Amino acid sequence: MSRIAAILPAAGLGTRMGAEVPKQFLELDGVPLLLFTLRRLAECKAITEFRIATRPEEVEGVQQRLAKENLGRAVHVVKGGETRQQSVGNALARVPADTEIVLVHDAVRPFVTREQVERVIAEARTRGAAILGVPAIDTVKEVRRSTLPEDVALISATIPREKIVLAQTPQGFHVALLKEAFARAEQDGYTASDEAALVERLGRDVYVVQGSERNIKITRPADMELARFYLQQERHAK
Repeated sequence: MSRIAAILPAAGLGTRMGAEVPKQFLELDGVPLLLFTLRRLAECKAITEFRIATRPEEVEGVQQRLAKENLGRAVHVVKGGETRQQSVGNALARVPADTEIVLVHDAVRPFVTREQVERVIAEARTRGAAILGVPAIDTVKEVRRSTLPEDVALISATIPREKIVLAQTPQGFHVALLKEAFARAEQDGYTASDEAALVERLGRDVYVVQGSERNIKITRPADMELARFYLQQERHAK
């Protein structure tokens, strides 16, 4: 059986939440978001191991909490970095050599489904690189801000909506491809907001699998309210 490693970057401070604790430790249904997300991701049995990258001072606490879990697979906690890219890179460097596919999933996207994860794995296995994404609904504007007040921008172009997708996670890659992308970025001093962008820099194709509006990333306080609503809907549907 091929090995599939899932990396969860969880070293952010989550300043936009305005909370006293990092957002990955806020609780949804009495469970830290990190753990809630990990359990959802673990519903995909094809994943053979998990690697969580968190802040150095949080490693021990996360390990203690995970000791109470039984996911049937190894869960490793590594020290994250100052950026998402550094955190994922630290975890990627520790992925076993015989791993075939690496998934990267936001620790604060708690509503990913098993079917979505399986689709990304299948496409990544076949094509080398695949992510979840949803079509843009709103009109997208390109703007310039350099000489204007912080809360004002000048529109420089309107981007055709049919050409836009909003990237989600998981993002899946052949392990050698992702490692090459990270090595090139480090060599060039380049930082991106997601892993797909690093692979794109190599001139390699990245494919988009249909995601879901429910696969939200918890970023602002209103997102937690929406997450509680989705959870309530799930319970009523059972």
